[in-house]
Amino acid sequence: MIYLDHAATTKVDPEVFAAMAPHLQDEYGNPSSLYALAGRSRAKMEAARQSVAAYIGADPSEIIFTGCGTESDNHAIKGTALAKRDTGKHIITTEIEHHAVLHSCEALEKQGFEVSYLPVDQYGLIAPEQVAEALRDDTILVTIMHANNEVGTIEPIAEIGAICRERGVWFHTDAVQSLGKIPVNVDDLNVDMLSLSAHKIYGPKGVGVLYLRKGVRLPPFLDGGAQEQGRRACTENVASIVGLGKAVELLAQRGQQDNTRIQTLCDRLVEGITGQIPHCFLTGHPEKRLPNIASFIMNYIEGEGMLLSLDFEEVCASSGSACVSGSLDPSHVLMAMGYPHAVAHGSLRLSLGRENTEAEIDRVIDLLPPIVERLREMSPLWADAKSKGEV
Repeated sequence: MIYLDHAATTKVDPEVFAAMAPHLQDEYGNPSSLYALAGRSRAKMEAARQSVAAYIGADPSEIIFTGCGTESDNHAIKGTALAKRDTGKHIITTEIEHHAVLHSCEALEKQGFEVSYLPVDQYGLIAPEQVAEALRDDTILVTIMHANNEVGTIEPIAEIGAICRERGVWFHTDAVQSLGKIPVNVDDLNVDMLSLSAHKIYGPKGVGVLYLRKGVRLPPFLDGGAQEQGRRACTENVASIVGLGKAVELLAQRGQQDNTRIQTLCDRLVEGITGQIPHCFLTGHPEKRLPNIASFIMNYIEGEGMLLSLDFEEVCASSGSACVSGSLDPSHVLMAMGYPHAVAHGSLRLSLGRENTEAEIDRVIDLLPPIVERLREMSPLWADAKSKGEV
């Protein structure tokens, strides 16, 4: 099997699994209890908090463990709305956000909040000036992702954060996709809140992080006990939190080396595919992009056919975000970037990871051209284009 869907999820690293294992069996203490077994769980959990904080340049007290990146987004957005509703009801985001952000904003619109969905350019890039122009006296939150999960475009978060800070508006970024691929430092990015997830960095599913800068006070996401400084009441998922901490430690040790190699493989993949398949082009910004995501448009065919054909050859890929892969609708990201409906249906996302090899990349470069050619020969879009002399 060739796995090229690391933007959807990643395999748990063996060192991460080994770190987690004791807390699934012998070291099962509830960290809120007082005896020694519980104390060991608490100590491991706090060590993980320290690791995450150090990696993103935060204080450990600013790290809140959550159940996933989606929960972190929901807590930041809906929590801000509750905390600030007496001072304003305007929120700014973009048209290309992850659905965890978009659907949170849509839910708030039903409660009387007003949301500005800013457009992006053909590369999926938002301009800081757009945010500055959209800010109003009643704006309470700006939430814009650090890097897009479908096309890999990196947004100018630091510049946008500086604008928000000058205007006194809280700024949140979803950094789930960017963590471990590019630098993520909360001070450099000028963010007040930041969302992370473990399963994108070779950690376990079911655990995430919400960074809350000191002074940002949100109501509890879950009511009950006093866990996570009273912000998220539930018995902590110690094993997964420990796994997250270990995954972050591994990023600090080997992340830069991994990304250099992955970038080389990704460049090889892009050159090979675009060089051999006509009417195929890379989407997203050509330079301001994550090192591991290669997103393509194949004109005159649909992405579903490519995915099924690749799966038959034991290649795992995606046609956009994994969260909406069962939908027949085209990518909302590509539509926001200006691609027509029929063209956006022909998308293919290949996202690389630390275990991919040159041989795997070369295998995909060999496999994909005949798949596209076969699908085009069956496509009425291709036949129509040929009859019009477009191809």
